[in-house]
Amino acid sequence: MESSALFITLFLWFALLSLTVYFVYVSFGEPSKELRDPFDEHEE
Repeated sequence: MESSALFITLFLWFALLSLTVYFVYVSFGEPSKELRDPFDEHEE
């Protein structure tokens, strides 16, 4: 029972860390050049 709880905990931490790194990469990395800013499109 203790080993399955440890496995689930480690899996959840790994998933959270992976998603965080992925979203930071998408926000500030190479793919961010393709994102559009809707506020800039409507400025006058």
